[in-house]
Amino acid sequence: MKISKMKLATSAIFVAMASTSHAQSSVTLYGIAGAAIQFSSKTVNASGGNAGKTFAVADAGNGPSLFGIQGVEDLGSGMKAEFKIESGINMTNGGFNSSNGNFFGRQAWVGLEGNFGMVKAGLQFSPFFTALYASDPRQHSEFGSGLVLYGDNVAVTGAFNSNAVSYTSPKLAGFQGQAMLALGGKAGDFSAGRQWSTSLKYENASLMINAAFYDGNSGGTVQTPVPTTVAFEGRTVGAAYTFGPLIVKASFVNYKVAHSFNANVYGGGAKYQITPFVDVNGGVWYTSDRNDTSNHSVLAAVGTDYYASKRTSLYAQVAVVNNHGAMNTGLAVNNVSFIREVSGTSVGGNIGIRHSF
Repeated sequence: MKISKMKLATSAIFVAMASTSHAQSSVTLYGIAGAAIQFSSKTVNASGGNAGKTFAVADAGNGPSLFGIQGVEDLGSGMKAEFKIESGINMTNGGFNSSNGNFFGRQAWVGLEGNFGMVKAGLQFSPFFTALYASDPRQHSEFGSGLVLYGDNVAVTGAFNSNAVSYTSPKLAGFQGQAMLALGGKAGDFSAGRQWSTSLKYENASLMINAAFYDGNSGGTVQTPVPTTVAFEGRTVGAAYTFGPLIVKASFVNYKVAHSFNANVYGGGAKYQITPFVDVNGGVWYTSDRNDTSNHSVLAAVGTDYYASKRTSLYAQVAVVNNHGAMNTGLAVNNVSFIREVSGTSVGGNIGIRHSF
């Protein structure tokens, strides 16, 4: 049976269009699953006292368990449309965690990227929060890291910003800026719950320096299990330098929280890639209340990761914290240890597994 040249040409066009469409857009399901066995010498009770030792299974021992969907479409002329929705998972009971109790409560945004930079709208991390991550020697581990101090001071405000619009500039001579405005507001008070943040980063092959600012108002109409509109001002300066397999980081952070601490946090540490399969990392953070310097703490932690494959790693961590006065720095931010700890010295550790897909 003969097939006309017109039919062959038409079929070829449709095949080419389908191939082009497939190449220009994609949707990806991704995630991380992790859990650990964790010990703590002290656990704070409802009245702020010591409830004793804890030994239990903990979700996300060194990073959040999560899943998400992200997509991108090439619009041509160097422009792309993108989206991401992401939810935290509690691996110990199947509930929500690390996402403020909401379905897709970590990220839910749509954006446009091009030579002009990137614009995003929706639930997203603030420039202040991402700057702190970049200068944390333990990469915001949920046990013994700068993330614990963040949670101690402002819970999740600034981590998950609802109703937000942000702009990220293209990189120019190693510099990149970012700005975000989260529109809060309620009837009769448009400034309630309003949050804004900016950052500036310089980066070359070995050196990274960043600075960021955050200012948020209390109130607003967004109702979440953990308040995300704690009134505070935050500022930070951080740096990182890479010496082959060694990365050294240092940072200064100030959390000026309404009706609470005005805390200065001085931190530093390093990560060393011993082999392609094993690394060690550690950090120390000293916190002092500018309102009353008798309130201070020291948090120190060290951990190691063994990469059994590109997707699966085993890890172990130990940490110690010493609190003076009213300071209540904790060890972890997961479901086992409450964010804050009692006065005196607390020690803890965990061993766990982490798998990404």
